[in-house]
Amino acid sequence: MLTSLQNPLVKHIRKLHRPQGRRHAHQCLLEGTHLVEVACQVNYPLITVCCTPHWQSIHAPLFTLLHQTGVRLEQVSPEVLSAMVTTVHPDGVVAIAHQRHPAALPIPFPQWGLALETIQDPGNMGTLIRTAVATGVGAMWVSQDSVDIHHPKVLRASAGEWFRLPMEVCRDLSVQVQSCRRAGIQVIATIPTAPFTYWQVDFNQPTLILLGNEGEGLSSPLLDLADVRVSIPLQGGVESLNVSIAAALLLYEARRQCLPC
Repeated sequence: MLTSLQNPLVKHIRKLHRPQGRRHAHQCLLEGTHLVEVACQVNYPLITVCCTPHWQSIHAPLFTLLHQTGVRLEQVSPEVLSAMVTTVHPDGVVAIAHQRHPAALPIPFPQWGLALETIQDPGNMGTLIRTAVATGVGAMWVSQDSVDIHHPKVLRASAGEWFRLPMEVCRDLSVQVQSCRRAGIQVIATIPTAPFTYWQVDFNQPTLILLGNEGEGLSSPLLDLADVRVSIPLQGGVESLNVSIAAALLLYEARRQCLPC
């Protein structure tokens, strides 16, 4: 059992709390039982799994499955585990995993896609990923200046759906948007002054939805690439909605329109 905070493995895991540490090692952290379970379900490669004796005893089948995959297993004290994770109340397990391999997503894509510009909050990013999978999004592009998609909170907020959504981090998001337009994909952006509401759009065709920064929205160059601009009506002087809620409204309207009558 690892009991020292000076152990090299503990120090390595703590480096993965920071973006530069994750980039340097090409690794990320899976904190909590659910993420480890989903990683096993989808055969996502794990490098090392650290758990407390109590966690091992109450999750014996999962521990056995991990052992059968050949992943490195380390038993650690509760104090050491607490130092390894970013959560306040860890449930007893953390895993090191490889980062996703960068790959260009195919265009066109089935159904709907998302393009995210300068999303800063990891909770929003994780919720966007979870909503995207729930509604059948086929591809998601993320600008390079957005929050790191390997941030531990992004993975936790995605509730495990992070593993299931095709994603690409883009140096220039406008290039992907322009490629979608050339492929005949409808590009939609939300803006408060738009003449149409989001339920007046025809989502029965391949559609890319543009979503911007939590405070500033979409930049003018990206907004200019939209074929259709729509609004989300708000009452009571509310200025705007959370970006993940706005995404959910548009995506579930798209799903509603495509359901059989």
